[in-house]
Amino acid sequence: MSLVVLLTLVVAFGVAACSTPVVKRIACTIDAVDRPSERSVNRRQGIPLLGGLAVALGLFVGLSAGIVGMELEHSKGHLEAYLIGGTLLLAVGVVDDRYSLRALPKLAGQIAAAAVAIGFGFQIDHLTDPFTLAVWSFPTWLIWLVTTLWIVGVTNAMNLMDGLDGLCTGIAVIIAATLTYIAWQAGLPTGVVTGVAIAGALLGFLPYNFPPASIFLGDTGALFIGYCLSLLALEGYQKATVLTFIVPLLVLAVPIIDTLLSIFRRISRRTNPLAADRLHMHHRLLDSEGSDRAAVLSIYFLTACFCVIAVSFTRLEGYAALLFLVAVALLTLRLLRNLGFFDNADGARGERGRDRGAESVRTPGESR
Repeated sequence: MSLVVLLTLVVAFGVAACSTPVVKRIACTIDAVDRPSERSVNRRQGIPLLGGLAVALGLFVGLSAGIVGMELEHSKGHLEAYLIGGTLLLAVGVVDDRYSLRALPKLAGQIAAAAVAIGFGFQIDHLTDPFTLAVWSFPTWLIWLVTTLWIVGVTNAMNLMDGLDGLCTGIAVIIAATLTYIAWQAGLPTGVVTGVAIAGALLGFLPYNFPPASIFLGDTGALFIGYCLSLLALEGYQKATVLTFIVPLLVLAVPIIDTLLSIFRRISRRTNPLAADRLHMHHRLLDSEGSDRAAVLSIYFLTACFCVIAVSFTRLEGYAALLFLVAVALLTLRLLRNLGFFDNADGARGERGRDRGAESVRTPGESR
């Protein structure tokens, strides 16, 4: 198994790294490039988008090699869920990066991709009481609703994090590596191979995307990555209880918290929940750290901390897990308070006073 996992990593890394320069040329040829506005954080003209195509190619080739190498015959539907649903979102992203789609068509594409995943068995269909081990089965309508909300929610959470050079790519590497380790703990070879393929493809692309980036993921990459991570987080779902299902939430805590706070912040101000602002976590860190690289590394570290917490949580059961979760929640609230997320008045004044601008609207998910 170790050799196959290594092969998967090398293939995914190599294909993504070698195809990125080609994708850059394609993006420039079809004029799919970034055009900063007065509200944009990025001020450089003409940076090519479509970086997600290189990541997807690396993932698909690496994942295929891994599944064939491990002879995982039962993984046929598993691979098709990533291939068909992921390709659908890639198509939506390419069109958006070139022509700028409105929010509703992009949301429709995400829901369709979620339906593909559900059809191939990625379903949240029950929860198990961690104390009595009683199984709570969901009716069909609730399975579709909850699973769709999970996939679409994680997809957009990752898209919202694509606000600085290398940010979405880097935190996705950390999240994928953590979910891979959790799948290995649970004895799930398909999840391990998938996670390694995702991480390898992202690592192959990251040198081109790390500040100062020469190519951006675009919606093509951010939506695709979010979709793949949402499915990877469901790999071990059949063994999940109410508490252990908290693990993927902890792994994805940074993008999920940032998304929820953004929605709450806008609703509390009686503005459009999908409207852009410059109060995301990475914007606050950018203002405090003074450089893109420092802000990005800070969020890498924060993501890694939550991932370590998630791995630790897998070792706990019953009331010990509950106490641990409460402690994590309190520490998270304290962290958010220190970052000023609960100070709406100061945040609003700070936003008006900054001259670097805010990201342009591309919701669901927003541009840099």
